[in-house]
Amino acid sequence: MRPKDIALLLREIILDKNPPTIFLWGGPGIGKSTVVAEVARDAGIGFCDQRLALMDPTDLRGVVIPENRKAVWLPPESLPSDGEGILLLDELTLAPPLVQSSAYQLIQDKRLGEYILPKGWRIIAASNRAEHGANVFKMAYPLRNRFTHIEFDVNVDDWKEWAVKNGIQEEIIEFILFRPDLLYKFDPKLNEDAFASPRSWTACSNLLRLKEKISKNILQESIEGTIGKGVAAEFFGYLEIRKQLPSIEKILAGENFVPDRIDVACAIVIALAMRARTEQFGRLVEYLNYLPADAAALLAKMLLTRDKATVLRTSGWKDFANSHAELLSD
Repeated sequence: MRPKDIALLLREIILDKNPPTIFLWGGPGIGKSTVVAEVARDAGIGFCDQRLALMDPTDLRGVVIPENRKAVWLPPESLPSDGEGILLLDELTLAPPLVQSSAYQLIQDKRLGEYILPKGWRIIAASNRAEHGANVFKMAYPLRNRFTHIEFDVNVDDWKEWAVKNGIQEEIIEFILFRPDLLYKFDPKLNEDAFASPRSWTACSNLLRLKEKISKNILQESIEGTIGKGVAAEFFGYLEIRKQLPSIEKILAGENFVPDRIDVACAIVIALAMRARTEQFGRLVEYLNYLPADAAALLAKMLLTRDKATVLRTSGWKDFANSHAELLSD
């Protein structure tokens, strides 16, 4: 399920009186916990992230203390005590069996010993699978059966929307739209320390903000150590292409630059689709006629994705669509 759809599902779940308990499965660095945290933030409720892989059983269940000649459990301070929110049990399958057993009571009964989860709190769990290269522990079938299991998919369109909203550097967004296959480039068989993921691209964006303060060599090695050498080489190659681009603002203002290389044409298209306001779509429909056919079709599709109704109302669109019907139908 794509991140945007998962967010919609979670928004409905937190409003339901008897919600299912969702388990999000997905590879490392794809944004599982980020989506859950943002749903809580947007709803104006609390968020508690419990990283179970880092815990001992007593960290979750608490400790036993004597009280009135009896032993009672003293719950950990990290668990919510009032209000409403989302309790994320993260890295559940990376936690050892004793910690999973403690989580089982919390998931099933909404309590741990003397601790009772406040009624306004919802439990979400998340983890990697063994095939993601994680050192997971087997989850007991009775515990599995307590969840609604959702596969968390990486989606370039959803990431782009998130990236723009969260201030990811423009050249990274343009590059991912140029090479969407490199948003997530993870193969556990390669045993690489660094690989491209939504999380590591965020770190790469933070590094790019330092480009005026550190040398080019330091920046390059740092980015290689963040997204991997292969992807970093592709990214730096794109940055060189980007330097050859004409002024995007001049094209939006009416300059009909005709690119003579397909890679430059694609980079222009992506930059235009990123920056154009809807009131400039008419100008871009006009500019489609100055682009190579494949690049024109790409820009047209990106504009349709952004605001189909505006594009269809634009003068000149009908003629372009009729003459490029085969490319637009791909």
